[in-house]
Amino acid sequence: MSYLLIFIGSGLGGVLRYLFGTSVQKLANGWIFPIGTLCVNTLGCLLVGLLAQLVESKGLFPRDQRLFIFVGFLGGFTTFSSFGYETVQLLRDGQWLYASCNAFLQVLLGLVCVALGYFLGRLI
Repeated sequence: MSYLLIFIGSGLGGVLRYLFGTSVQKLANGWIFPIGTLCVNTLGCLLVGLLAQLVESKGLFPRDQRLFIFVGFLGGFTTFSSFGYETVQLLRDGQWLYASCNAFLQVLLGLVCVALGYFLGRLI
């Protein structure tokens, strides 16, 4: 049942990411900056922080609902929300070095891997 909840949540989150991101980008009227993706990632981080706090402080959402919301829906909406949540958890735990390394490596390696993927794709 857990896998089904994650599957459905991921699908809904992914579709909403596409609809929301493309709508925002269209509103930007041809602006080349990826404002749609920035808005999706920012909203996803806001939602994961808000909902995580409600889980921690108020005990909301049983396990299955948390899987649907956090792993499924928000994971499908943006994995950037997971990155933001994990980095903030490290900061809250006083792990400044790990949080800094996580932020730096996630961004740097992500960009390097995208560039590497483009390079490898040209070789095929």
